[in-house]
Amino acid sequence: MTDEAPVRVFDALKATPTPVRYLLGGVLVNQLGAFVQTFLVLYLTFRGASVSAAGLALVAYSIGSIFGTMLGAEITHRFGPRATIMTAMAASAPLVGSISWLSGPGTLWPLLVVVGLAGLFTQAYRPAAAVLLSDLMPERYQVMAFSMMRIALNIGAAVAPLIAAVVILIDWDLLFWIDGGTALVYALLAFALLPRQAPRAKASAEAEAAAPAPAAADGRSAYAVMLGDRKYLLYLGAILLGSLTYAQGHIALPLELAEDDYPTSFYSTVLTVSSVVLITCELKITAYLSRLPKHVRVISGHLVEALGLAVYGLSSRSGAFTIAGAVLVVCGIMIAAPSMFAHPATFPASVKARYIGAGQAVGGAASALAPLFGVFLWTRLGGGFWLLCGIVTAVAGLLALAGVRQPPEPPPAKGADPRTEDEPEVVGGAS
Repeated sequence: MTDEAPVRVFDALKATPTPVRYLLGGVLVNQLGAFVQTFLVLYLTFRGASVSAAGLALVAYSIGSIFGTMLGAEITHRFGPRATIMTAMAASAPLVGSISWLSGPGTLWPLLVVVGLAGLFTQAYRPAAAVLLSDLMPERYQVMAFSMMRIALNIGAAVAPLIAAVVILIDWDLLFWIDGGTALVYALLAFALLPRQAPRAKASAEAEAAAPAPAAADGRSAYAVMLGDRKYLLYLGAILLGSLTYAQGHIALPLELAEDDYPTSFYSTVLTVSSVVLITCELKITAYLSRLPKHVRVISGHLVEALGLAVYGLSSRSGAFTIAGAVLVVCGIMIAAPSMFAHPATFPASVKARYIGAGQAVGGAASALAPLFGVFLWTRLGGGFWLLCGIVTAVAGLLALAGVRQPPEPPPAKGADPRTEDEPEVVGGAS
């Protein structure tokens, strides 16, 4: 436990600056129209494309997304978060909107190029949003701020399929026009409402100009610092393994339920329960656990999630085990994920955007690999697959524990100046 007073949800909401509200509102609007990744395969097969061609398009989008986060991090570092969000969303809008025009016969290669670029620009805003959030939000409420962003993303992810179900009844093509429209709205919101440079970022830039850090020289040296940061590499390993196993709730779990002869509506119920618990409880749980050290929150959350994944293996006995597993998984996510999301933002401004981009790129790569990992192993291990997922998640927790844990503060030397005891703790940085 720390000696600080616990963070309260109302205090965090009250302390949230107006630009952060605009930022989160833009994230929500954009996510409400994020249909490409979810519905691209269904749309292309509906238009007559083969399953292999549709799968190839989804692969192109995933590859573009991975490189998009790295590109977004670099643009953010050089030109600032606001410019990055505006550019990424303005470029994404026409690319996404044009997918419907390239879905006919004989247009596979142009479609793959457009879909890949759409993934690139659609995801490029995320490092910028994370950097701006960390620069604008008071330090005491940093983890709460990333929890707010997660909730905005999850509300959008929960509501978007409902919107899509209605839109599809009118016209499939509307999906991509709406997706492009929400991206354009986000670009306009960024232009009109987001600050050109956050006060904290400006202060950091001035400080580094006075005493430049070696990592600030160029992108190559920044990534060299990252590759030499063993603790951050452990953190990235935790992101990779944790994302691989978490994604199985959307990949292998429906296969498991179908194998056990559950109706399709039951899987929808599981997803609804998970979304409601996460959206309604995450801020409160994040606030309640704020006095625990970060490494305790991280390892505890991963272990709870690991237990939930293992419980999925009992789904054949009763649907109650599936619901219990889903609740445990989402509880583990609520305990660990806000701190995991916020961790890269604790690094110095000279490397922060690139550290955030690297973390998001690893998460994106894991999500792209998750179907291969899940389907291949589930078909061979059956119910034992979920025990393996639990073990892998627990290992991810151990990596995260080692990656985010800060060394204890050395006791002050006898006769040291007592004023130095009040200096703020330095978080992040290369080890």
